Amino acid sequence: MEPMEPNDLPADETEATAAQLAPRIAAGITTVVLLAFGFVAVTYLTAAPHSAARLAEALGLLALVLALQFVISFPRLLPRVAPRLASRLGRHRWFLLLLQALLTYVPFLQFGLAWLPLPGLLAGSALLVLREVRQGWTAFGLIVVSTDLLQFGIGLGWRNVSYTTVSTILTGLVVFGLSRLTDLVSEVHRSRAELAQFAVTQERLRFARDLHDLLGYSLSTITLKCELAYRLTPVTAEQTRQEISEVLDISRQALADVRAVAHGYREMSLCAEVRAAQAMLSTLGVQAKVDVASDSLSTEVDTVLATVFREGLTNILRHSEVRRCEIETGRRAGVVWFRLANDGVARTGSVQGAQQGGGSGIKNLTFRVERLGGRLTAGVDGNGWFELRLEMPLGEVPAARAPVPS
Repeated sequence: MEPMEPNDLPADETEATAAQLAPRIAAGITTVVLLAFGFVAVTYLTAAPHSAARLAEALGLLALVLALQFVISFPRLLPRVAPRLASRLGRHRWFLLLLQALLTYVPFLQFGLAWLPLPGLLAGSALLVLREVRQGWTAFGLIVVSTDLLQFGIGLGWRNVSYTTVSTILTGLVVFGLSRLTDLVSEVHRSRAELAQFAVTQERLRFARDLHDLLGYSLSTITLKCELAYRLTPVTAEQTRQEISEVLDISRQALADVRAVAHGYREMSLCAEVRAAQAMLSTLGVQAKVDVASDSLSTEVDTVLATVFREGLTNILRHSEVRRCEIETGRRAGVVWFRLANDGVARTGSVQGAQQGGGSGIKNLTFRVERLGGRLTAGVDGNGWFELRLEMPLGEVPAARAPVPS
């Protein structure tokens, strides 16, 4: 098999590879620039007439300054190299800046002109450590001015001082700019990874909510139908066959719901759900009072209403003592309201399963309703009935649907 060329990679893999390379490239460029500044400092030291011992001392101090510069420019470097030291320093990066300042100015008194490239690195570190604009740029200016005063102190003229001033300013700005750019690229890379993980988590939650909301009603109905068919088997074969046939239909619908969840959120109609539920409630001996308006609703609002109805009906089916229920909808002032009530609480003496701590139905429904600016309430009303009620703003209106018979 021939190796795959980079251009043959899928678009997602190519983008992922580019995203991983970006922080490395930025860090690599910054590292090369810092090493280049270090090399310039080495040329200054070797060009000065120093003894071998003094030159070795200067190179050692220079290596220490560069190490501090790397830690300041790459703030996540110290926790990897020396985690204990990083935990002690904590957020006190100013201590590293102070140490670099001492290693910049104190050796200057001994090495003179050979130490001129170092104040530029310190100026860049001041901007990186002192994040407040006023403090950072004030320190930057003081470093440049103090470097000029030291040069005048050792006898340099205006021409040399002017050149060194520009060099110090440019070095500080380059160190600051590249270090911040590297940190920002790494932060963007981490943010993209976190967003991708968040998207995966949200999709898992959506999948779980849809499975619960779509299949809870179907599975509860299948259970009741099977129990009823089992009881009717010795009595009448015809009604048993009818119940089993309805179980098969519900099973096929449940399978279609699972496939719909796999492809995205399934569109539902409240009118269609109520029509399908009426026959089933009649079979179970539940008297259903239906007053569902035939006014058309937006697809998203209609789907949420149908989902709330399914969940509420699922909880009704879990209470065998339920004998009467009411299903109502209406509009007022740009708001659609829905009410599903039943007498299961008065007969069983307990709150519906939707409000029990072990279930997630009400939480899922609340999430869906609040996402569209609505409000969902569930509880026992003044008549001792359990009532599920929601109100939500109307969306765009599609074509009208057929009314639901009472």
